[in-house]
Amino acid sequence: MEIKRILTGDRPTGKLHIGHYFGSLQNRVKLQNDGKMFIEIADVQALTDNFNNPEKVKGNVKEVLMDQLAVGLDPNKVTFFLQSMIPEIAELTVFYSNLVTIARLERNPTVKTEIAQKRELFGESVTYGFLGYPVSQAADITAFDATIIPVGEDQLPLIEQCREIVRKFNSIYGEVLREPTAFLGENKRIKGLDGNEKMGKSLGNAIYLSDSEEEITKKVMNAVTDPARIKKDDPGNPNICMVAYYHNLFSKDNVKNICEECKQGKRGCVACKKQLIKNIMEHLSPIQERRHYYEERPKEVREILFEGTNEAKKEAAKTMEKVKEVMKLDYFKDK
Repeated sequence: MEIKRILTGDRPTGKLHIGHYFGSLQNRVKLQNDGKMFIEIADVQALTDNFNNPEKVKGNVKEVLMDQLAVGLDPNKVTFFLQSMIPEIAELTVFYSNLVTIARLERNPTVKTEIAQKRELFGESVTYGFLGYPVSQAADITAFDATIIPVGEDQLPLIEQCREIVRKFNSIYGEVLREPTAFLGENKRIKGLDGNEKMGKSLGNAIYLSDSEEEITKKVMNAVTDPARIKKDDPGNPNICMVAYYHNLFSKDNVKNICEECKQGKRGCVACKKQLIKNIMEHLSPIQERRHYYEERPKEVREILFEGTNEAKKEAAKTMEKVKEVMKLDYFKDK
């Protein structure tokens, strides 16, 4: 039976938060037992909009890896690797760039949305690297012959663009590459504490997996609640309260009762927030204990990434050998 090949990853622009946890990390922990999983720390992609702050990218590589290990991803089952240390990805990106038009990149819904969000950085002049990152992502996927790609709904256009590149390459050079399939988890994007549809590192509305109880308390106590609720015994509307929203994530056993008490004015916002803080800490404590283990063992963390990157490079080299053969770029193969 063919072994499934799974690829996913993160940009090292900051520590991972509960949006990552419910949106993707939980799925990764389950999928690590279903096949060969590669997890990329996408430092090159992070530089597309952090080109002027390489220290930020480098400093977060270890943080992102420790967060991944802390949630239960097993380095004996998962190959963790650094994107920048796999030159084959860069080579494939160059080859694939000949197969995609500028107009097609500009039509990509995900790219259009992200460019609009980063107007302050780019102004009216988007960089070649940022506009073309879907091509690089196609290289990430195909370098490891990955066919299952866990993503959120907002990333589906990127997977479709990768599939287009694969089809175009195969139609010209022969059936070498395999089309990937997007894997959508059960959970959708998690909202921020401020009610924003996106929880983000740059938006200041996130609870990080490594946040202390003091930090979580401060954030939850400032979370957006029903603005019409003035007094403790006023009936509340859980549907517009971010505390109730997070109770759905962390208090599933009694969230129905919590919401009913809120609607009837029997539960004050302060008490509701305190219970949420307690439940969040109970959920995150085992994760933080594992993270603390790795924080005290930096050499072990470095070795996991070093060994994984070496393994990933060997896998990418196999793909590159096949690609160069069909592209007639294997000039010295017979020597």
